[in-house]
Formats: sequence, structure tokens, C-alpha cells
Amino acid sequence: MQALKKRLAYLFTSTRGLTLVAISAVSLVTAIWGTLSGPMVEWGIRDITVKVLGMDLTQAAREGRIIMLYHTIAMAILAIEVYFITESVPMKRNQQVMINGIISVGYLTAMIFGLLFGYFGHNYAFHGLFLVGQSLVFFSGILLAAALWPWNKEYYLPQDSPYAKTKKGFDWERAAFFTMAVATLLSATWGAVTGSFWSNGHETFLAEDLIRHPDHTALQKAIIGHLHIMLSLTAVAITLIVGRWLDFKGKLHQWAMPLMNLGIIVLTAGALSVVWLEWAHTIIYGGAVLVMIPALFYVIYSWDKLIKDGTADIEKPTFFQKLAALLRDPLKFGSGWQMVFMNFTVSGVGIFMAVKLDEIFRVWPAREERITLTGHWHILAALIATIILFYYADLSGLKGKVRKWFGWTVIIMSDLAFASATVFSMKRLFVDEFSQQPLVNTTMLAIDFGLGAILVALAIFLVWRLYDLFLKNGEWKKEFMNEKRSNAEAELEEQKRKMEELKATLEEISQ
Repeated sequence: MQALKKRLAYLFTSTRGLTLVAISAVSLVTAIWGTLSGPMVEWGIRDITVKVLGMDLTQAAREGRIIMLYHTIAMAILAIEVYFITESVPMKRNQQVMINGIISVGYLTAMIFGLLFGYFGHNYAFHGLFLVGQSLVFFSGILLAAALWPWNKEYYLPQDSPYAKTKKGFDWERAAFFTMAVATLLSATWGAVTGSFWSNGHETFLAEDLIRHPDHTALQKAIIGHLHIMLSLTAVAITLIVGRWLDFKGKLHQWAMPLMNLGIIVLTAGALSVVWLEWAHTIIYGGAVLVMIPALFYVIYSWDKLIKDGTADIEKPTFFQKLAALLRDPLKFGSGWQMVFMNFTVSGVGIFMAVKLDEIFRVWPAREERITLTGHWHILAALIATIILFYYADLSGLKGKVRKWFGWTVIIMSDLAFASATVFSMKRLFVDEFSQQPLVNTTMLAIDFGLGAILVALAIFLVWRLYDLFLKNGEWKKEFMNEKRSNAEAELEEQKRKMEELKATLEEISQ
């Protein structure tokens, strides 16, 4: 009983344990619900899943089910990023515990009852609990924003700090985390307000189904803006998180963080103003550029750091020695590489579509444009997920050959899949409908193989973590003890600071 209690304490009170639970939950949902589409339908796997689990897949409710599924996964991903933020950004221990606890209960409640409502009969008690879970996630976001308040002088930086700050010590990076959290809350409210009009002027739809509609209602525009900005803010959050992971600092950091704050504000304003501004996309482009520049600075800094650290013992390293140093750690290299690769499969494609929309894409059959748009944001979401995996694998202490195999498998196989998906979605640029089948077969095979390899690598990693939980002195125990020690030290520092403040106050009163 005591052994079970310790493991539950690890899983639901430590950053690594909470992250493991969330990643496992997302992986389980992805594995099961992934059998409902794609080649699994042709192979008959979907029918087996539906029959064994007793799913209710009424065609008329398809859009609603998909929206429910996306929201449950998205909230788990947000929870993972929140765990990373509460551990890496200085805040009080009680704030960290409260935020992590509330968002954990929130996303698990939303995930369990949201999927029960969407796929196992429409019991509206389950829908109510799904909304309760979402509300808890939102409330944890409010607490996170309060904990990140950048004008708290307790967290001002010293004058000799190498991080972005004002002359008075105001921390621009902390401000970026705060701005991102507030923007996420605002964007979530945008979606929630629209959702409150369901069956009262607003009907369920998938954004990609409206691309050829000449007119959109204000509520439809609000949802389109909501889903775009939420994904963008998730990308911003992981960029800030890995920046702390690799200790992003110096001149590039001092330029990047003010730009990141401005970019978040402009990007959010542009996405939400889609409702009433015809030229809102111009604002979005400006905000996207402002956000992408800090990401570029991070890539430059991180790769330079990896090269310098890897060649520190070499007086005059050659090009190949520098390259070997850069590629030595695939997890840290991958966090920057996936951002670079994103420009070829997401950003570049998106900009090209925007520039040539009427000239090329609106001439295509609607199905082809729909495929491109759907692939566009799926690839972005999956790239974010790979960066999260790199960071968590490092937290889990992967070392040696296992670290290299896991890292390079995720990088190579994900890039194979995403590049193939990009070629597939843009195929009408270089092949006509009657000659496309060989290209379609090749790209679909590459996509399935790449994603399958990633899922196998992730499954092996999670099985190892599960096996480790059964060990008396496994990695989980070391992680738990180290985190408890760090938390105790932080609490002692906080108590010391409070005692000094109390002493100063008493001295002032006595005078």
C-alpha cells in the first residue's frame, strides 16, 4: 500500500509524473481514436474498434465528435506546457501546486467525459462534466497568469543579468510568458462565448468545410479565429519553454523577448479581429513575423551553444567537428531543427497559399484546397508535439545511445511524414488528377510509415516508463526525490526571504 501511495504521489504531484500521465493519456486516445480514420477504415480496424468499445458513430454528429476529440487532446497538451512553465519559471511553491492540481483535474475530467459524451451516446450529464473540466482548465490559466505577473519586483532581474530586461530589472521573458497566458485566456473566452450560442444562431461545423462559402456569420468567424490563435499560442509557449531549457540569453535574447511580447499581442489581435475586419489577415501576418523572429534567434543561439559546448576542448575546430558537435544531442538540436523545418511545411506553405489564393488555390477543386488547409494545421500541431517529446525525454534522463536513437527516430520519421504530407497536399501544382496515383501511393506510404515509426518509438518509451514505475529504485524515485529536494530548497529560500522582510519591518517600526 505504501509503495502504491509513493507512486501515485509521483504521478500526480511531480512535474515529470504529471507530464507522464498527460502524455500517456494523449497517446492512448490517439492510438484508439486513430483507428477510426485513414487506412484503418479500409483495413476494417475501425469496425472492430467500434464494436469492441460500443461506440455510437452517428453520421449526423460527426463534426461535433471531431471537435470534442480535438478539444480533449488540446487541453492535455496545454496542461503539459503548464507543468513545464510552473517548474521552469520562478513562482511560489503553493502557486505551482494549486495550478498543477487544478489543471490536472480539469483536463482529465474534460477528456474522460467529453469522449464519453461524443462517442458513447449523448448523455448530457457527461457534457456538463466536460464543461466543468474546461472551466477548471480556464481557472488554472487565471491562476497561472497571476503567478506570472511580471511587475512583481520580487522577480526583477539584477543589473548584471544576461537576460532581456529593462534598466529597472523588469523581466521581458517573464512578461512574454504572462502575455501568452493572458492571450490564451482571451482566445479561450472567444471560443467559449461562441459555443454558448450553439443552436441559437451557431451550428457545429469544421473550419475547412467553409472555405468556399462566400459569406460567414460572425460566430463562424470567431471560431475560425479561435482555433488559429490557440494553436499559434501553443507554439509560442513551447518556444519560450525550450528557451529556458537551453538557457537562452545574451544579445539575441534581449532583442527577442520584447519582439515576442509585441508579436503575441499583434497576432492575437489579428486572429480575433477576423470577426469584424476584412483585412485582419494583414495584422496576423505582421504578428506572425514578430513571433517568428524570436524563434529564429533561439535557433541561432541554441545551435551556436551546442557547437561551442561540443568543441570546447578543441582549439580550432573544423567544419565537420562543428557539425558533429551540433548533431551530437538530437533532443536539443531537434528543438531548433523542427522550428526551421516548420518553415518549409507550415509557414512557407501558408504564405504561398495566401499570396496565390485566388490565382491558384481557388481554381482547384474544393477538396484539394481542403486537404491543404487541414494538413497545414495538423503538421503544425504534430511538430509542436515532437518538441514537447524532446523536452520531456530530456527531463526523463534519457542518455547515451537510447537518447540518440529516440531523438533521431522522432526527427527523421516526423520530417519524412510531414514532408510527404506537404507534397501530397500540394500535388496539384505539379501533377494532374489522372496522373497522380503513383505520387499519392508513395506519399501516403511515407506518411503512414513515418508516423507509425514515431508511435512505435513513443510506445517503447512509455512502456519503459511504465516498467520503471514497478521498480523499487527506478528512475521515477530519483526524479521524485530530486524534485522534492528542489522544492524544499525553494521553500526554505522563500521562508528566509519572508523572515528578512519581517525583520526589516520590525526594525522600521522600532525606529
